[in-house]
Amino acid sequence: MEYAVRLEGVCKKFKEEQVLKGITHSFEKGNIHGIVGFNGSGKTVMFKCICGFLKPEEGHIWVNGQEVGKDVDFPPSLGMIIENPGFLPRLTGLANLKRLAAINRVIKEQEIRENIRKVGLDPDSSKKVGEYSLGMRERLGIAQALMEDPQLLILDEPFNGLDKRGAADVCALLSELKERGKTILLAAHNLVNMEKLCDTVCEMDAGVLTRIK
Repeated sequence: MEYAVRLEGVCKKFKEEQVLKGITHSFEKGNIHGIVGFNGSGKTVMFKCICGFLKPEEGHIWVNGQEVGKDVDFPPSLGMIIENPGFLPRLTGLANLKRLAAINRVIKEQEIRENIRKVGLDPDSSKKVGEYSLGMRERLGIAQALMEDPQLLILDEPFNGLDKRGAADVCALLSELKERGKTILLAAHNLVNMEKLCDTVCEMDAGVLTRIK
């Protein structure tokens, strides 16, 4: 069995508060893995540690066989939405993604446009991101996470602000990505959309991760 992400004894604290308490868990490649838990349970902190944005005080994290913070600072072929996606409010969705794509220069405008369409937005819309609804911003964030065709996706609350139709669209898109061999870690407040969509489901509670499916 191949694992996309492995955590071993991962602990993280801020001042005196222990946020992650010795997490040991493996996420298999090519599956969708859900993590449920309330705000403050540690989900986002765990994701930031996997991405290399935070360094745990104890433990080790491997992404595709490379140890984060030792072999790599930031895992390659990783797309993410963590907390609120940060976009420039005075630019359109397309203009925002073109600026982000210019950093790595691995995709062209046509691919950006295709990913915007995949999440149900119009790449030719003149609407500025500052005028977007919460659901539209979430869709654009998903497009940004997908646009460079990463092997691993980490999505923190991807259903935030979406109505039932929007959530169903995102579920269908994630299922399609799984069929293409992608590994997806996603967090949500509750089990809605998760039990049918995900191959495994874990609960995060007060910094402790427990598998429930």
